[in-house]
Amino acid sequence: MRRYFTSESVTEGHPDKLCDQVADAVLDELLREDPASRVACETCAATGMVLVMGEVTTTAYVDLEGIARRVIRDIGYTNLGIGFDADTCCVLTTLHGQSPDIARGVDSSLESRVTGGREIGAGDQGSVFGYACDDTPELMPLPITLAHRTAKRLAAVRKDGTLPWLRPDGKTQITVEYDGDTPLHVDTVIISAQHDPDVAHDEIESRIIEYVARESIPSNLLDDRTKYIINPTGRFVIGGPMGDTGLTGRKIIVDTYGGAARHGGGAFSGKDPTKVDRSAAYAARYLAKNAVKAGLAKRCEMQIAYAIGVARPVSVYVDTFGTGVLPDEKLSALLSERFDLRPGAIIEAFDLRRPIYQPLAAYGHFGREDLDAPWESLALARHIL
Repeated sequence: MRRYFTSESVTEGHPDKLCDQVADAVLDELLREDPASRVACETCAATGMVLVMGEVTTTAYVDLEGIARRVIRDIGYTNLGIGFDADTCCVLTTLHGQSPDIARGVDSSLESRVTGGREIGAGDQGSVFGYACDDTPELMPLPITLAHRTAKRLAAVRKDGTLPWLRPDGKTQITVEYDGDTPLHVDTVIISAQHDPDVAHDEIESRIIEYVARESIPSNLLDDRTKYIINPTGRFVIGGPMGDTGLTGRKIIVDTYGGAARHGGGAFSGKDPTKVDRSAAYAARYLAKNAVKAGLAKRCEMQIAYAIGVARPVSVYVDTFGTGVLPDEKLSALLSERFDLRPGAIIEAFDLRRPIYQPLAAYGHFGREDLDAPWESLALARHIL
């Protein structure tokens, strides 16, 4: 059966991604000084302004304004003429302590209050999903992998001067044609790239196809049926926070699997690892990926659900979409036995109290072979059975 599936990515200059990077940069600096920091940092960006807000409990002191300006500058917003400037924008901060009611449940889980132990509880209720499939060597869906690769290339040719008229904001979208679960070819490539006002559309289109699309998508996936749509409105000069208000957590599908798997709804950026929105999503990816690598399924999706202040998950569910070699309920039980899904155990297993988060805040949290993300390890695969 032929089907088509589409995923998008965005560059680090997209206003929502700018906000994610600022939030995770704040988290990293707090963890660097105080690994026990509790952080829920949100960022909003609009024309000429960045607002850093949220709840933090820490012994660290960090320069929030300086962190925000550094991130914005590194992205490439260094000239007011392109609509946003790291040195002249207004940076507002409003952070306060974490609610003592939440802290009580995290500091001592429900189980610990019964037994007298010192185990931490989940920082919130909710469910998370992890996913893996055999589309790509990194065991990610092909559309989101190609969308990220194309977005990264778009940023790279701007920064290295190959296409000097590019500006930081940009979006990519890739549609892949499948025969059942087997990718056949790339059907459509959409790239929207912010640019200087005096560049002709024909030049933008031809250069982006040549230097971005064809350099980032394997040639065996491109053919004479592949459609290229570059800056479909014909002009993309006003972008970044001047073109659209940015907000932390609005690109959760870009951050995960491009829509190929379900999502629990919680964002990652700006949250310390006691928040299971983040740490348990990493654990779910780890288990799903290792199950696929071990040959137990071609596709594997895992859901883990938690209650605030409770350490052990309230439910664990696995769906292999008919591709599993074991019944889904048996695989679910097996994975739960092989990896401790309590928040404290996840934090320890992945060493999550380190400043590792800002690089993840653009181009996805999963399948990142350019980063040493511990949840991408395949160490469990040979020991699952």
